[in-house]
Amino acid sequence: MKLKAFFLCLLGVSATGLQAHDLNVIPRPAQMAVGEGLFHFNSATRVCLPHYPGDSVRMVFTQWAGNFKAASGISLKETSKTKKAAVVLLLDATLQAEAYKLDVSAGKICISASRPAGFFYALQTLSQLMPSRSVVAGVPDNNVSAWSVPSVRIADAPRFEWRGFMLDEGRHFYGTEEIKKILDIMAAYKMNRFHWHLTEDQGWRLEIKKYPKLTEIGAWRRSKVLGWGDTKPDGQLYGGYYTQEDAREIVKYARDRFIEIVPEVDIPGHSQAAVAAYPEFLACDPQTRHDVWLWQGVSADVINVSNPRAVQFAKDVVDELTEIFPYRYIHLGGDECPTAKWERNNDCREQLNDIGSENYRDLQINFYRQLQEHIARQPAERQRQLIFWNEVLHGNTAPLGKDITIMAWVGADRAAKEAATRGLKTILSPQIPYYINRRQSSLPTEPRSQGNGTETVEAVYNYVPMKDIPADLQTKYMGVQANFWTEWVEDASTVQYLLLPRLAAVAEAGWTPQQLRQYSDFLKRLQAEPAFYRMKGMNFGKHVFE
Repeated sequence: MKLKAFFLCLLGVSATGLQAHDLNVIPRPAQMAVGEGLFHFNSATRVCLPHYPGDSVRMVFTQWAGNFKAASGISLKETSKTKKAAVVLLLDATLQAEAYKLDVSAGKICISASRPAGFFYALQTLSQLMPSRSVVAGVPDNNVSAWSVPSVRIADAPRFEWRGFMLDEGRHFYGTEEIKKILDIMAAYKMNRFHWHLTEDQGWRLEIKKYPKLTEIGAWRRSKVLGWGDTKPDGQLYGGYYTQEDAREIVKYARDRFIEIVPEVDIPGHSQAAVAAYPEFLACDPQTRHDVWLWQGVSADVINVSNPRAVQFAKDVVDELTEIFPYRYIHLGGDECPTAKWERNNDCREQLNDIGSENYRDLQINFYRQLQEHIARQPAERQRQLIFWNEVLHGNTAPLGKDITIMAWVGADRAAKEAATRGLKTILSPQIPYYINRRQSSLPTEPRSQGNGTETVEAVYNYVPMKDIPADLQTKYMGVQANFWTEWVEDASTVQYLLLPRLAAVAEAGWTPQQLRQYSDFLKRLQAEPAFYRMKGMNFGKHVFE
């Protein structure tokens, strides 16, 4: 490169006037500089891939090359000789697991990473640099006359290890294909944790073979609409669930996109559907009738934590989750767990006395301690770490030790700091503004949901994770997560409308260094995304698009 062009590249400006911020990459890379010219793909383009255990780097590239062929019609051929290749993937052991370098010149593309995930994320960036979003979507686009990429140098790595999204399917059920669409969007935005909220008062959505009534009874209710205020249950039979084979299919689909699935079974609160399935040992008052709940809000029908059969039930459920979801974490809820039924139950009162406490929240902690001890007795490959919502901080968490993670949602900044101060890992998931099921506009056209429209794209983007946190606590902060609760959201199209493009804003908070984040710059880059959403057949909020 000529000396003048080299200095222009360092400044992020090409000799032709193209600047780094003109490239519509989301999330914005940590370092990016533009050079001269374009790299052109054609039928003669050859690729050289490195040897890696299990051929996983080859699998990553093959998946991407399939999307590229679908979009462009160009089939990329492989060569074993680096000098003959125009696209070269190189192993660089100095890079972090998810980091990558992407160096594009007029004659060559070099991608460096230490692990398959790094190559995967580099290829997501490469797709966004192309003239059409069809490569990201994996669909044909015959309107592109030349498939090219601008010369650019990128050195990139995520800010946080946890970049998550949670979908609640306990209230409403959407099905395998809709989940896959969401996973595709997450992968394009380099998000790596799908928190799958599978159980609620209003429905149990995962087959548990040892307890078939959980889906025979717990997956169904007598209303699609959930009652709230003037909205009354409609009486129709509604529900659905995932078989374990369904769940494994989704796990594999996510794994191929470097997304770990974190299942959530919410116990002992938010458990009325489970209690309705097995009231004889889960209910605090088995003599009364128990049905899957038809209403929003928080049910008082919690699991009887003093019943040994209920504890064994929870252990068995955790064991089956461990078989289906092969990752480190299981989420057990812990939020909004009323204690009124425990307070009226003789066995619960006796257990509280036995553990030497007067705080009924500690019955919940004791319940979790028994599950934690059960997990600790398993072989190493079956060991799991537990995640809880931050309400568990209202009890004495000392019996659970330091090996739990707190997901902070209500008073999130304060709760996360308290968790970190206690020596616990924490994930920021603030209700305001990261509950992206809430209305994103005050317009009358906005779909029925929670909130009054203040959780706009700009509000979501401008949230600053880990703001003013002392350096000695920052290592406890694992990352960020957006949540989507579905009390009001009965169809997948509305999920998509509220999800997009706000998910992109959360993704950038999880990946991009804070000092590079600027809403006006993000908004400019965001303008390219409707083409991607439409190609994926997904609905989206239109408020911020020109």
